[in-house]
Amino acid sequence: MKIQSLISAAVLAASNVSAHTILQKISVNGADQGQLKGVRAPDSDYPIQNVNDASFACNKDIKHKDNTVINIPAGAKIGGWWGHVIGGAQGANDPDHPIAKSHKGPISYWLAKVDSAANTGTTGLQWFKVAHEGLSNGKWAVDNMIANQGWHYFTMPSCIAPGEYLLRVELLALHSAGQSGQAQFYMECAQIKITGSGTSKGSNFVSFPGAYKSNDPGILLSIYDTTGQPYMGGKPYQIPGPAPLVCGADSGSGGQTPEVTPPVPGNGAGGATAPLYGQCGGNTWTGPTACAEGVCKASGEYYSQCVPN
Repeated sequence: MKIQSLISAAVLAASNVSAHTILQKISVNGADQGQLKGVRAPDSDYPIQNVNDASFACNKDIKHKDNTVINIPAGAKIGGWWGHVIGGAQGANDPDHPIAKSHKGPISYWLAKVDSAANTGTTGLQWFKVAHEGLSNGKWAVDNMIANQGWHYFTMPSCIAPGEYLLRVELLALHSAGQSGQAQFYMECAQIKITGSGTSKGSNFVSFPGAYKSNDPGILLSIYDTTGQPYMGGKPYQIPGPAPLVCGADSGSGGQTPEVTPPVPGNGAGGATAPLYGQCGGNTWTGPTACAEGVCKASGEYYSQCVPN
């Protein structure tokens, strides 16, 4: 662990501010909603490293905020676009856009119900997770985001009750997480309005700050081996926070979300298939476990979804 921590420290020292990132755009079913439209963002690309920071919900020193509220149908494919500075790449050849390749880690998505997405503050909100991606087959969520030129996607659960929410998008970079307090959190919030006929008001609620501890197993760990290569020793990575909301028979009650485990591939329910980025597994999951597009992969310990091959 000591050697791995030293390697992590060396990786951190080699990184600079140009390696950081800011969430800047949202897409809905492939439609780009526009640069900083409905997204609360700072000019600074610095991370927050203290999990008890008062601004841990939606970041600090917000400079970009308008009154746009993005309409999102429940069940839609949602994308978030990251760039290491406002506007994206710095020049034609920018090796650290959208983020340095060393900054490996998970990406998670959270909702908080509000009366007015454009006008509400972030103090005292109750958040529930709707999706996350961690480490699967040697690929981190950040690896997939980089490969997709800054975009990362999830499917908004179809059972979410209509109304206005803040959508919190969090990227956790683990390159220096072998030392306490050195994991890097990047987060921004988007102002959204969910439409549809869902009835779920969420479950497994948490507060920010308060949801994480600095020594949580997904926050304090070394992801590098003695050669400096990404490594988890064959162990599953535990994404911080609770399991995402799972739509099911009891999803309208706002009760506890059942924990899910990786699916048995090919057991599509009644021949049905899940869409790309849709849920495809779980020990209480009664929907399809075969994918119409891509393959079904575990996303962390408790959730599986269809992802591109």
